[in-house]
Amino acid sequence: MRCPYCRHADSRVVDSREADDGQLIRRRRSCPECGKRFTTVEEAVLAVVKRSGVTEPFSRTKIIGGVRKACQGRPVDDDALALLAQKVEETVRAKGAAEIPSHEVGLAILGPLRELDEVAYLRFASVYRSFDSLGDFEREIETLRAAAAARQRQGGTQPSAGAAAGRTD
Repeated sequence: MRCPYCRHADSRVVDSREADDGQLIRRRRSCPECGKRFTTVEEAVLAVVKRSGVTEPFSRTKIIGGVRKACQGRPVDDDALALLAQKVEETVRAKGAAEIPSHEVGLAILGPLRELDEVAYLRFASVYRSFDSLGDFEREIETLRAAAAARQRQGGTQPSAGAAAGRTD
């Protein structure tokens, strides 16, 4: 690693630490030429392969933008969207691949979005899975109802944001 002070071509690693839940490696380095210390940050690049074959870097911002459209008019705040994007990134990084198909990113969005807001989930799923009939919506709604009933039988988790707000849409 080139020294940013004297431009010497080599440096020595003094300390290495993981940061950002293991997504980054922060290294403290020392230059043998000038003796100054500096920090470098290394991050594994995650690429998304689109249907067209084009590859682009994974973007939490893009995830948030897509999910925000599905959450329009719903009681979902920016912090919840940021947390959802973080969960999606953790899920796709856990697969251990440098490149991941966009289809798998979409699948990784569905679970956390379903937990966040069922109406937003239904909106997103209808576009992502290309619903083309009322039957598609009815089947998905029935799946949501069955999951909610199972949670209630188990004394389970809190309902989604819309249900918690007293909505019955």
